[in-house]
Order: sequence, then structure tokens, then C-alpha cells
Amino acid sequence: MPRSRREVAVAQLSQMQRYLGEEMYEDYQEGLMTRREMLRRVLGICGGAAAAAALLAACGDARGAATPLPAPTNGATAPTTAPTANPTPATSSAPTSHPAATSQPAPNSSAPLAVAADDPAVRAEEVRIPGDAPLSSYLARPSAAGSYPGVVVIHENRGLTDHIRDVARRVAKAGYIAIAPDLASRAGGTAKLGSQIQAFFANAKPDELVADLNAAVAFLDQQPDIMSGKHGVVGFCFGGAYTLRLAAANPTIAAAVCYYGVTPDPASQMAATNAAILGQYGGNDQRVNSTIPALERAMESAGKTYEKRVYDGANHAFNNDTGPNYNQDAAAAAWKDTLAWFEKYLKA
Repeated sequence: MPRSRREVAVAQLSQMQRYLGEEMYEDYQEGLMTRREMLRRVLGICGGAAAAAALLAACGDARGAATPLPAPTNGATAPTTAPTANPTPATSSAPTSHPAATSQPAPNSSAPLAVAADDPAVRAEEVRIPGDAPLSSYLARPSAAGSYPGVVVIHENRGLTDHIRDVARRVAKAGYIAIAPDLASRAGGTAKLGSQIQAFFANAKPDELVADLNAAVAFLDQQPDIMSGKHGVVGFCFGGAYTLRLAAANPTIAAAVCYYGVTPDPASQMAATNAAILGQYGGNDQRVNSTIPALERAMESAGKTYEKRVYDGANHAFNNDTGPNYNQDAAAAAWKDTLAWFEKYLKA
């Protein structure tokens, strides 16, 4: 029997389209954005109404994409396809009742792990990495003279936010040279894309994003005081998934820490990694956790080093101290294990 139109549409979505579309729906369910805003983003992520309706139905949403989109204002058009690498800026869009859903929250300076931008132990700056597509990035290093391993910090699906800059400073304060690239640079950068950023990441070519991450690794190698030969990577959510992809693609990655990132499809690509991989997961994050067994099998069958930590009671994005799922105890325990992992596989 032939498959229905709905089943075909879901099957044709990429892993990242499904992952980010489901995440937008979860954010809507948790009250982080209006239904209108969720529909806008899911349409952009899926690239069309039929696929968006199928994805929403698969999420258990009986209304699918039947709710009409709000009429755009000032001549702007509602996004129905993903932004291109050089998008035309929209003039404006209909406002939502949840501004925080489309803006970058301020860093939580009271969070125990936070490292202030003016912390004297760290020197940080905005840099631009040359390459096929110039890559805006944030570079942080210890202020003290010395030789340090390099670590790539990969952001969530919100892009290079001030929270991720804070994470890069945390890495630097722990004794590493950290680079946090803006993987939205091919489309003008995080700030330019705004609420269309998830659509860009959902439809970006994985090979191009991995090439950008490799450019960041090469940039680390050019830094004074860098310990060359092996590097680390840590990433969160979307960045957790690309932590695994980079660890599989770059032989100089010796240690990788994936925070609640889905296992790449196919998982067999992980057999190529030289990295010791640590997975950090929230106990309540079943959507991501359902992909852990595939990673475990791939790493075990290839004889690679892999360990996981699952924090009971923690949700997806538990490390982000600017978000609603922040879990201070889980974040502190995971960060302690992250630094111990880097100490063992990068500094030893």
C-alpha cells in the first residue's frame, strides 16, 4: 500500500529538520512562544506547509498547521522556506507576546559557573576567521602566560549568544584557549537572522557547517601559546550534535563533550573518531536520549572511548542559565565532569 502524503512528508525531512521542528513545538508547549511564532518557525524549518503539518501531527498536535499565519506587517512576508546563505532582511514581522522567544537573554551573572566579561583571569575578543565563508567568532584565553590546549565551543540553535560567550570564558578560565564560532555566519550571523536562525540551521548543509568548525580548529592552531596536535570540543543541543560530527571528521579532536545532542545519522560515522567522548544528558530529555543507544553501539563496536552521564530530573538545555530549563545542580555536576574529561584527555 502506498504511503500517505503525510508519511512521505515526514520521511523526507532531514534529521536536523525533525529535531529543530520538534524543539520549536516543545518550546510552544512550555509557553516560551506563541502558536503563531511556533508555526512561523516550523514552516521555515520544514520548508513547506505539507511537511510542517506532518511534523506537527507527528508531535501529537491535532490542529497541524491549520491555524492561519498572522498577516505580515509593513510589507513583510511570512517565511515559508528556509533563509538562503545571503537572505534579504525582512522589514518587520508581526510581534509576539513573548519577546524573549526571539531575543537573546542577558547572561545570568549570578549563576555559580558564570565568568564575567571583565574577569581579569581571561582575555576575550571578537575575531573573524578567514575561509570559504568568513566566520565571526569569539576567542577567549587565559590571561596568564603559558601553553594551553585549544577547545572549540559550539552554540545551541540560538546561535552565538552572550551565554555561549560566557561558556567560552569558563573554558578559558579553566586553562584552555577557547574559540566559539558563529555557525550562522554564512547567512550573515546570529543577530541578522533573528528568529529565522533555526530554519537556517535545519536546512544548512552539514558538510559546510563541519567545514566551518574545521576552520575554527585551524584558527586555534595559529594562536600563540597553543598546545598543537590535539584539541577538544564541547557543544550544547544543536551544538552537541555537531560536537559529535566534528569529533568524527577531525582527527585532531582528542576529547569531546556532547551536551544533550542527538546522535548523527548514520551513527556509523562515529567509528572514524579519535576522540574520547563524554555524553551529558538530562534524565527527562527522552527525545534526545532515545538516540543514545545508537551512539553507544557505534562507539563500542569501533573500540572507541565513550561514557555518559544522565542527570535525573534535569530537562533538555539544563546547562543554559539564561533559559527556563536551567538546573543548577545538574549544570554544576556536568561542568565538573567536563573539566575532568578535558584534564584527562587534553592536558595529561
